[in-house]
Amino acid sequence: MIQQSLRSLAPRQDEVTLRPARRADADAIVRLVNGYAAEGIMLPRSLDSVVHALDDFVVAVDRRGKLLGCGALKEYSPSLAEVSSLAIVREAHGTGLGRRIVRQVETLALKRGITELFALTLTPAFFESAGYALADRAGYPEKIRHDCLRCPRRIRCDEICVSRLLAASPALEAAA
Repeated sequence: MIQQSLRSLAPRQDEVTLRPARRADADAIVRLVNGYAAEGIMLPRSLDSVVHALDDFVVAVDRRGKLLGCGALKEYSPSLAEVSSLAIVREAHGTGLGRRIVRQVETLALKRGITELFALTLTPAFFESAGYALADRAGYPEKIRHDCLRCPRRIRCDEICVSRLLAASPALEAAA
């Protein structure tokens, strides 16, 4: 009931713009991501880390410029990257906005020549519905070496790994 009433507050798809992040979006990205981090759903991001990676972020904003969601592309090699920092305001959950942001991140990946994406997530069903398959995180030693060894959750990590080959998706290649 509450979820349904929250969805009625969400903007319609035609009122939402997806675009590359700008410096003016950084504070809102940090607030959104860190709000979920405080609940143990995501890992926190610092303002510096977001500002440093702004070219890797895609955001969704309403017609007044309010941030509704974000996602980032975190590159590990010329052909491999992670979908990271995917967060959607609660009132837009279930509206398809998360999937639209993932598609924009995939398009950004293709423009950069990246053909494989993965994500570590607590919501694997969402990614599976977007064309990702369950994967073994051991297949991504770049991630483990770069991030997992320093992560506060490394001993009790409950995130599930999912992946997708982008080269197998002609619609995405055409969009790039």
